[in-house]
Order: sequence, then C-alpha cells, then structure tokens
Amino acid sequence: MTSPLIDPPIFDGHNDLILRLLRDTATAEGVASGLPDGHIDLPRAKAGGFAGGFFAIFVPSPSNKAERQDEMNKPEYDMPLPPMISFEEGHDVTMRGVAALEALENAGAVTICRSVAELETAIHGPDMAAIMHIEGAEGIDPEFETLHALHARGLRSLGPVWSRPTIFGHGVPFRFPASPDTGPGLTEHGKRLIAECNALGIMVDLSHLNEQGFDDVASLSDAPLVATHSNAWEVTPHSRNLTDRQLQVIAESDGMVGINFASAFLRPDGQMDSDFSLDLLLRHLDHLIKFLGEDRVGFGSDFDGALVPKDIGDCAGLPNLRAAMAGHGIGPELMEKLAYRNWLRVLRRTWGD
Repeated sequence: MTSPLIDPPIFDGHNDLILRLLRDTATAEGVASGLPDGHIDLPRAKAGGFAGGFFAIFVPSPSNKAERQDEMNKPEYDMPLPPMISFEEGHDVTMRGVAALEALENAGAVTICRSVAELETAIHGPDMAAIMHIEGAEGIDPEFETLHALHARGLRSLGPVWSRPTIFGHGVPFRFPASPDTGPGLTEHGKRLIAECNALGIMVDLSHLNEQGFDDVASLSDAPLVATHSNAWEVTPHSRNLTDRQLQVIAESDGMVGINFASAFLRPDGQMDSDFSLDLLLRHLDHLIKFLGEDRVGFGSDFDGALVPKDIGDCAGLPNLRAAMAGHGIGPELMEKLAYRNWLRVLRRTWGD
C-alpha cells in the first residue's frame, strides 16, 4: 500500500476551530486527544500533515446554518448581511476566544507563535502551530486599548471586518454571481486601525473586505497585502473572491493569498456542494500562481467554518491534496513553498522578524 503524502507540512491561513470551542461543541482536551466530528484535532492533524495555521477569533451573528446552505445552493443568491454587533458583545466574545486559544495551548494541542522563528520551530513540532487572528474587529475599541492588550497576549493578525459592517469598515456579502465592488470601504476609524496594525506589526487580512475596503488598505498600508482565505474571481465569480486587478495589486506589494477550501468559492457555479473534483481547486491554484507567482500563494482552508471538498473532508485528508498537486506536476520545491514557506516569507516581512 502506498504511504499517504504527509510531507511537506501544510500551514494554513484560516480555520474556525475556536468558534466550535465557544459554542461548546468541542473542548480543548478533546482537540488534543481527538474529536468525533469537525475538521481539526491533533491526532488528525498528525495523520494529515496539518502543521496548524491562523486560528480565527470570530464573533458570530445569529443564523440558521441549514437555511444558509440551502440558499447557497440556488443558481443565484444574495444573502442579507447581519446588523452591526455592539462593542460590548464583541469584546466579550473576543476575550473568550482568546482564552479558548490559550486553553488549547495549555492542553498541549497548539503552540501560540509570536515570531517567525517560533512559527518555523512549531511547524515541525509535536503540536499545531497557532497564530492568534481576529476575524472582524467588533471587540476592538477606537482608542485601540484592546488592540494593544491583545498584541501583548499574542495577537499577530487581524481582519477589520467579517462580512457585516463594523466601526472600521464594510464587509462583502455572500452574493453570486457578483463583483466584490459592493459598497463603501474603510471608515476613518478603519484607516487609523490599519496604521496602528502596521506600527505593531499585526498583519491585516483582506479576505472579507469589499473592493473599496481592499483599495483603502492598499493605499494606506506599508506591509505586504495578504488575503488569508480567498480565491480567484475569474474562476468563480463570487463576491468573496479576488479579481485579477486585486491579485495584481497584491503581487505588486509582495503579499500573498491563501486558497479557501469552501465549496462555494471554488466551484464555478458558486454552489455550497462538496461533491466535486480537486481539479477545481487546482484551477484556482494555477490562476493565482499566474498572477501572483510561485512565492505568493498558499492555503487558507476555512476548516471548521465551511463545507470543504469531499476528497479532503478534514485535515486528515490533506494527503489527497498533496497527491493531486503532485499529479498536476507540482514538484517538491514548489510544493514546500505552497505548503508553508510562502507563509513564513510574508510573515517575516510583515512582522519585521
């Protein structure tokens, strides 16, 4: 029997495991010892060569997951955005999310990394490497006291918005087919937030910003432009995906994009249906490499936050992705860049390590 391809280790731009912990559908000890469902735990990470990634702290809005999936299986959809979340609620959930990530570290499931040197060691270590990431800055006050406090606890990456508006800017809705040009971008508070993140060395994530917000960050930031979990709009014309013009702007900044495994952002028909070949993911990979080059593409799975291709399933299924890439003609050097080295490169520039 052929051994599964678990090398090189894959470091990932985005997961929502923390949300499962906050919803009490998983515990830190369960992640360390093994879970009966979901996409990520330490035993499956070891089985699949999943080295860890950006662990998102996200403030959810009330929603019906089944209704949302049904809507995203229609030929066209335009899902209304939830209303803005208050700072008080956002701050409470954000702090509980930070505590949940720290609990994962205490349970031996992850190592929280604050520098590239720590990250490179952890990627090859016994547990998962974790970057503390905030997806949607509802818990950040406009005076940035919370931002500084969280930076001291390990925050190294932040997306100003998820999809609903915040005091910092406007997100892109779940709309297909649609352009990412869906409304206004950053607010004045948002522009100040970008400058403060630059000063602290906190990476700014573009993945949920609309096109105007993307352009605002591009005009203000002195760091490489990074979209942790986004795909190519030319392959799948979803509002969440990046146009060729946006990809060119990212390339010019020497940034990068992590490919999102969410089915609706991979399939050309925009459907949230996992029954498709990994050839579709490889189409996005080829398109991103065409515009960004081999040094600026990685993965941003959205594990535990999305319906992923059936041939991956969860983090233990990553050998199937490596096999598909190898069958696509991707050699060992490029495979290693895509798996984790490109993330190390862009973070070294962003964090100033």
